Amino acid sequence: MSPAHPFDASIPVLTEVLHDLPATQPALATGAAARGDGDELSGGDMEALERRLSERILQQLQARVDFVLEQRIKDSMEEVLGHALRGLTAEIRHGLHDTLAQIVSRAVTQELTHLHAQKK
Repeated sequence: MSPAHPFDASIPVLTEVLHDLPATQPALATGAAARGDGDELSGGDMEALERRLSERILQQLQARVDFVLEQRIKDSMEEVLGHALRGLTAEIRHGLHDTLAQIVSRAVTQELTHLHAQKK
């Protein structure tokens, strides 16, 4: 089964890009039909149209690319920081466990020494 909307709605289609071109360029935006003479676009006009379309598409896609990159960087940072935090937490827990074991051992040793001293 194919999805109902197989295309990303945030990516413009060519007709949207052409529709959004500035009104000062009607001949280039709509092709020969706008000129009414039926002639094809000249080489210079075609290059200008291609350049404008490329620039327009790149501008529209740049925001999307920036967003995706920011999300991936954010996700990567969260993963790295989470891993580091888990490592530090484990080290602190291990250190506290060792310290408490030493304190309890020392306290028991001192108490036993004190009790043996009282028996003598």
